[in-house]
Amino acid sequence: MILYRKAAPLRLRRVAAPAMPFWCATTISPYSARRASPIAIDYVALRASGAERLEVTVTESPRDELERTKVLDGPVLIDAAEAAEEVFRRGEETLAYCAEQQVAALFLTSTEGALPSASSDVVIAIAAWPLDLTVLGRLFAAAQERALPWGVCVPLLYPATTDLALLEQLADLAVQHGAAFLAPIALEIDPTAKQALATDSDDETFAMLFHSDLDPLHTATERHVAALAASRGLADFILPPRWEERSNWNAAILLTRTASRMMAMELDLDLAGTLSRSARAIAALDKPITRIAAAASLSIIGTLDDTSAEILTEWLAKGSAEFVEYVDRKWRVRRDYGVP
Repeated sequence: MILYRKAAPLRLRRVAAPAMPFWCATTISPYSARRASPIAIDYVALRASGAERLEVTVTESPRDELERTKVLDGPVLIDAAEAAEEVFRRGEETLAYCAEQQVAALFLTSTEGALPSASSDVVIAIAAWPLDLTVLGRLFAAAQERALPWGVCVPLLYPATTDLALLEQLADLAVQHGAAFLAPIALEIDPTAKQALATDSDDETFAMLFHSDLDPLHTATERHVAALAASRGLADFILPPRWEERSNWNAAILLTRTASRMMAMELDLDLAGTLSRSARAIAALDKPITRIAAAASLSIIGTLDDTSAEILTEWLAKGSAEFVEYVDRKWRVRRDYGVP
């Protein structure tokens, strides 16, 4: 059972540097974190938990609260996943305000959620949870019909969203309807969520859930989803709004994504840590790197290591970097069908 109650304050969260998987500077949540049953996913905390009975709180007026906010740093993530948005449309109200303020937004919805009306400066991320291909197909078709920039993100929950045949079908469905990206979302799964996932499971699945380390399986599935995306010409990460810009924030995303993949593969961990620190430094820089690169060399930035400077110089010039492409190629590995 899910009960809805109005009056909760708007939840705002700001970060100093981009972080996986949504990359946004500000997160706006007009609903309480847990709002689905039997498994509730908190997309901000990246945690799944079991829930048989929930009370979902709904912000009375996002616009009123946002107007009292002095600065709204973009890009903004609007967390409007699940069925509450279908009824209350607080996410759409938040998106309209962001559009008025000319703040770029990533709008998160889900299988049982709702698409917003067309808006400028927005990217739609559709979380494939529950992974119901019939319902998702209708949602994908609606996004295509409205000519919205959109893509799919897959919360990884063994065994519900790690089945390789199902992921293959999801990737084909995304391509069919014009998605821009297909990206995995790694989650922390608490015991209550595992209990819900184990319902009607066989002995092998139950043993995997409660007596095995699921992290290697989920990481392997992350890499498999990335391979599926790349093979279909899709981006393998959630594309933030205005990704085509050569901004400091996007430069920090590039370095952070590369460092995160290197760490997950245990590839040159020292360098990965260095790239991650450089990403935070670039995000905090008060001068555009485009201006610095035009006047001199990025190597003059004291907090930037040589490898990061080379990556970003190449990225500014042609929109990609050889080292980043090398890491991405190593990351995209299909999972063995013999693995559960």
